[in-house]
Amino acid sequence: MASTRLTIDHRLARPAAVARHPEKAHRPDNPIQRKPAWIRVKAPTHPVYHQTRALIRDNRLVTVCEEAACPNIGECWSQRHATMMIMGDTCTRACSFCNVRTGQPDALEGDEPVRVADAVARLGLRHVVITSVDRDDLPDGGAAHFAAVIQAIRAAAPDTTVEILTPDFLRKPGAVEVVAAARPDVFNHNLETVPRLYPTIRPGARYYQSLRLLDRVKQIDQSIFTKSGLMVGLGESKAEITQVMDDLRIADVDFLTIGQYLQPTVKHAAVDRFVPPEEFADYAAIARAKGFLLVSATPLTRSSYHADADFAALRAARADRLRVAATAPAA
Repeated sequence: MASTRLTIDHRLARPAAVARHPEKAHRPDNPIQRKPAWIRVKAPTHPVYHQTRALIRDNRLVTVCEEAACPNIGECWSQRHATMMIMGDTCTRACSFCNVRTGQPDALEGDEPVRVADAVARLGLRHVVITSVDRDDLPDGGAAHFAAVIQAIRAAAPDTTVEILTPDFLRKPGAVEVVAAARPDVFNHNLETVPRLYPTIRPGARYYQSLRLLDRVKQIDQSIFTKSGLMVGLGESKAEITQVMDDLRIADVDFLTIGQYLQPTVKHAAVDRFVPPEEFADYAAIARAKGFLLVSATPLTRSSYHADADFAALRAARADRLRVAATAPAA
């Protein structure tokens, strides 16, 4: 089996002396465990993968596929599915699970929305996922930039459905309203893990802020699908995961993704265990029973993995539920 480690060619060349994760340099090493057979993937070789990569470079774009060292990059890019990461490649947060560069970001690039939209049109995408780094340095957290990207895609590729994966907009009043007003088809924000693990895994975030954001989107526009994701294998318990499911359903979240946490480097949080596929199937069954319209729970599931097919399934599931509700006898 070929190695899963890929050489990442980042958009911006930076001096070798600039550490990618300076805040983690002092931490003791956590050895990276050998992955079980159900986690390993082949290195990309398909010619379309290289075409997609070239288009990303030509448009001077950043992708979370590369920055987060996603194991599915070969499969997705071979199908022209790339998740654009806007507002640069440097995050103001320092989550212990994330491979995205940490530091002081550059200024926003005013032409980025047009470049993203051009890439979406040239790739011929039916569905696109747009995510970003956290931009705590901006007064609105980047909300207006998200809205501008959505609007540019609507103009350049009107038949493409748009899914966004946003930061939590912590202490950015009015930000979620700006993004929701641009009417993305799917508004995704990941809880990532259970609340007990936030201080070590997601220290810059607040669990209930993330829940409030998802709830607020539904208050603004019930027609927007909401989505959230969790990682497992960080030391959480099954009871904690099912409680998070309940919290998400109270916020009327439609779609839940659950995937295995994979440790990017020895300085990142250690994998507590590799969760076997049968446990993911169990989580999926529990989540469906709790009322989510759609659930994706496998070791390799990521927020944007198979997002185009999932969006079609999500719309069909909503239509089915509305049809059942319309034909149900009155109480």
